[in-house]
Amino acid sequence: MNALSTTFLRREEVARGTAAFHIGKPAGFRHKPGQALDVILPGAGAGAGAGAGKAPELRHTFSIVSAPHEAEIVFATRMRDSEYKRTLGALQPGAALSIEGPSGSMTLHSDSARPAVFIAGGIGITPFMSLLRHAVQERAARIFVLLYSNRAPDDAAFLAELRDFERLLPSFRLIATMTNVNPAVWHGPTGKIDARLLGDIARPLPSPVYYVTGPPGMVGAMRGVLEGLGVADDDVRSEEFFGY
Repeated sequence: MNALSTTFLRREEVARGTAAFHIGKPAGFRHKPGQALDVILPGAGAGAGAGAGKAPELRHTFSIVSAPHEAEIVFATRMRDSEYKRTLGALQPGAALSIEGPSGSMTLHSDSARPAVFIAGGIGITPFMSLLRHAVQERAARIFVLLYSNRAPDDAAFLAELRDFERLLPSFRLIATMTNVNPAVWHGPTGKIDARLLGDIARPLPSPVYYVTGPPGMVGAMRGVLEGLGVADDDVRSEEFFGY
């Protein structure tokens, strides 16, 4: 797959310690909601695999936050102390970078009569943003339910936008739950997503398909919960986020 050249446009904070990066969309670039791409930055200094006088490429795979109709490509990440994240965070508007993709299969099932139940932990929300932005743009009638778990509201990327989606898309329901929050500042659900919550959500839905994204431990736990609820493995799609 050939790399496409583009430029960095701007950065915005979307949660505590989490930033969204806007880059130009190269001519001819197309993606499906839920897909990912590799973002390739110029190398920073010498390192393993570098040729003489040439710094290594820095590469990371990100789910695409933006929907296909949007003019820019957007991805988001937790800002950790790694060489890649330091280089990414130091980009100035107009800086050159490259992308490869799209890739990935976290795309929506074709049978619109079957609801989609999204289960996201932390930055695992990113592929669902593209799917839901597209659904809003298309005024989709399919039932969407999102269970979104974070430690606290300040950690929940895109929470305000997701709340707007409930108003803009009547077929969408958001259940945001916090695991470590002062009840005085959060009046919604608390605690982890568990079998009781999932069972209450799924019971009235006609044959839903489940999508699970987040840290590996969370994804594994949710697959176990769904199995315990009798959900067939073919009706669960998951993606583990490493190094976010």
